[in-house]
Amino acid sequence: MDAFYASVEQRDNPDLRGKPVIVAWKGNRSVVCAASYEARAFGVRSAMPAKLAERLCPDGIFIAPDFIRYRAVSRDVREVFKRHTDLIEPLSLDEAYLDVTTNKTALPTATLVARKIREQIKQELNLTASAGVAPNKFLAKLASDWKKPDGLFVIQPDEVDAFLLTLPVGRLPGVGKVNEEKLGRIGVKTVGELRSLELGKLEHEFGRYGVRLYELARGIDENPVVPDRPTKSISVEDTFPEDVLLAETEPMIRRLSEKLWSALAKESRIPRTVVLKLKTREFKILTRSLTQDHPPVSCDELTDIALKLRERVDLGPQQRYRLVGVGFSNFRDAQETTPQPVLFE
Repeated sequence: MDAFYASVEQRDNPDLRGKPVIVAWKGNRSVVCAASYEARAFGVRSAMPAKLAERLCPDGIFIAPDFIRYRAVSRDVREVFKRHTDLIEPLSLDEAYLDVTTNKTALPTATLVARKIREQIKQELNLTASAGVAPNKFLAKLASDWKKPDGLFVIQPDEVDAFLLTLPVGRLPGVGKVNEEKLGRIGVKTVGELRSLELGKLEHEFGRYGVRLYELARGIDENPVVPDRPTKSISVEDTFPEDVLLAETEPMIRRLSEKLWSALAKESRIPRTVVLKLKTREFKILTRSLTQDHPPVSCDELTDIALKLRERVDLGPQQRYRLVGVGFSNFRDAQETTPQPVLFE
């Protein structure tokens, strides 16, 4: 889906159409959840600090995210997918892999399936989607970004080499800034240059990931589309440079809660349980949790829950800790949730 959260806001409020919309809470610690293409023209991007987005786009219209509404629209999009195939692997609310080797509508090519899906999304939901069609998941993901927004890009099997070889290695999955710099130090900047390296060399430099790089450089990806892989839990944690007292963990818990909240935005299912994890100096692991029928409605509420869970830890004021983590678990489908209860009466 193209700029999904921002596009839903523009669809539902005609006054926002054609304007730079930034889906984010305003605040020093907030990050951008989505930006319309009008806002992206100013350099605003997802996961950017909201304060930086304000500086780049002073006239940007900030909209607080409404994940309940976005999940509902995501389910509508999924229903369109289901008309064509049951092999659907969601990556987030706005992205999925589809295996249409055999499709329900008997369309003769995957390209026609992609075209029909995009037409149905536009006609029925008044939103645009971009699609990539390719022999495997890795290539389809690359292709889906190629003609955004509202685009369709096809990589035929005999076109894989022509597409791949001139690409910067930074476009490959898992090649972040660190690995890109490491590859640059051994003279590799393009996929074509990566392909010239022997498997042994890549394994020596990158360990097990070297095998993956060797395959990606050749357009090889044997990972199947795996439907209905429900999320069981998500968590974030931080190991401290030096052991700290429990009273000193609040800044870390606040930062981790914000990271976890951003991660939850990508999930279509709803967690019932918030978990706080601590590891002592002696490597003893403690967890405290709260289970409820509905997830926190804001990052601030998640943070408050995590900090209240910390109050249930009592190993003495002098006990020091080497790690803290915050997580969600006990996920279930959104349709199963009940109204938000009152917490900590």
